[in-house]
Amino acid sequence: MGRFASTASTYEHLRPPYPGAFFRGVAQKLGLSQRCALIDLGTGPGLLALGFAPYVGRIVGVDPEPAMIEAAREAAARGGQALTLIEGKAETLVPDIGTFDIVTIGRALHWMDREATVARLDQLVVRDGAILVCASFSVTDGRNPWLDGYNEIRRRWSPEKLWEEAGKGARTHRDLPTFFRGSAFAPTERVAVETSHAVSVRDLTQRVLTYSSSSPEALGDKVEAALRDVESHLATFSRDGMIAETIVSTAEIVKR
Repeated sequence: MGRFASTASTYEHLRPPYPGAFFRGVAQKLGLSQRCALIDLGTGPGLLALGFAPYVGRIVGVDPEPAMIEAAREAAARGGQALTLIEGKAETLVPDIGTFDIVTIGRALHWMDREATVARLDQLVVRDGAILVCASFSVTDGRNPWLDGYNEIRRRWSPEKLWEEAGKGARTHRDLPTFFRGSAFAPTERVAVETSHAVSVRDLTQRVLTYSSSSPEALGDKVEAALRDVESHLATFSRDGMIAETIVSTAEIVKR
């Protein structure tokens, strides 16, 4: 079982969403059109691939986890979108897959072999194309007053090794110049779109299970106890069972 096999059924609905304004803004910034081809590496349930689908002509999603591939297939069918899906890793894509105007990557760089991935990206991206390293997350500036306690409870229940790996992922995402050092690529610009919404205490509690460090597989028989701990914390911030959340969705544009 892969790291995210036990999160596939809930990931799409419970993680902080990418709003439509994010996809529109990035598409306008890059001048995307139906002539463009996009490949989403570490596609998961296809959030980025399907979000950008209205703005490009060809879409491919790649993920090593069969359960995530199935979740993406079902999401594409619900949305009536044509999406080619490949079970595998970015580093091992076949040479004849072709080239792409846009390569999207969510919070997946730290799961990839750096040298092999950078070499493969050099082959995948057309000369004037771009890599988009994307994320959507709760803002950490105090406007989500429930967040620090929420993350502390997650840390407390997560196996230490998995929590450290999660921290490595965050650091990798923040330090893209280091990831692409020595390659033909470098970060050039950042697009950020901020939105606010209300999320139920139940859904925000269940979101804990979508992270690799606190997935059902990671927590084992501690799942129910961990969820009770999180729900008790969130209850003090809720109004009629709902929590206000401000999120920011970002795309780091990386080019040659």
